[in-house]
Amino acid sequence: MDHLAYYGLKEEPFSIVPLTNFYYHNDQHDQAFMRLKRAVDAMKGLAVLVGEIGTGKTLLARRLLESLPESEYECSMLVVLHADVTSEWLIRRVASQLGAESEGSKVDIVARIYDRLNAIADEGRRAVVIIDEAHMLRGREVLEEIRGLLNLELASSKLISFVMFGMPELDACLLADPALKQRVAVRCELKNFSREVVVDYIRFRVLHAGSTQATFSAEAIDRIYELSKGNPRLVNVIADNALFEGFIRRAAP
Repeated sequence: MDHLAYYGLKEEPFSIVPLTNFYYHNDQHDQAFMRLKRAVDAMKGLAVLVGEIGTGKTLLARRLLESLPESEYECSMLVVLHADVTSEWLIRRVASQLGAESEGSKVDIVARIYDRLNAIADEGRRAVVIIDEAHMLRGREVLEEIRGLLNLELASSKLISFVMFGMPELDACLLADPALKQRVAVRCELKNFSREVVVDYIRFRVLHAGSTQATFSAEAIDRIYELSKGNPRLVNVIADNALFEGFIRRAAP
């Protein structure tokens, strides 16, 4: 018997992988999702969500991506892996994600992006690019390229929307291009959970993973909250280790 069977679980309840089927409905994440969804529905141009490490940004980004049907949106997600990305890298990636040819000069690529965006608009769909780890976009030229793409528009609406997810440093990055910062139509922020939310969050994860029992005592949850300070990822890490330690010690489920 493994630790999951010991607790009557069908799957890992506290995986740190951002699985959308384990999305936990709560006021701040749900409200942020609704604001970001409205921003892309209305093609407002640029929406930003910031939060510390482990507050659920990537999970929310994936949920937003999955909520946009292909019949209505041409949507893609870019993940910025390091701070040395160039404006040329960004333009080529955006072109590739939108289905436009990404080879050639930057001027030619932008022209193809514009043609592709017009084709998407003619189909009655909306083009959306989600950027995760956007706080890595520290180069002014990269931000200027995003601003330039946002300037591609029709008489009555924009041709593309960007939704940026990043750590709080993203706000400082945007200050490097005041004209782009002024284009932020929606800004949301994620914070750590309160103790009451942590109680419900742990209960949700355990039940969603297949258990029919409480599993964690009130004292255990208090300790998890104290150690994690309500950070969702840390709650997962601590709770996951607690389950395995309980299994090793044959603690009562």
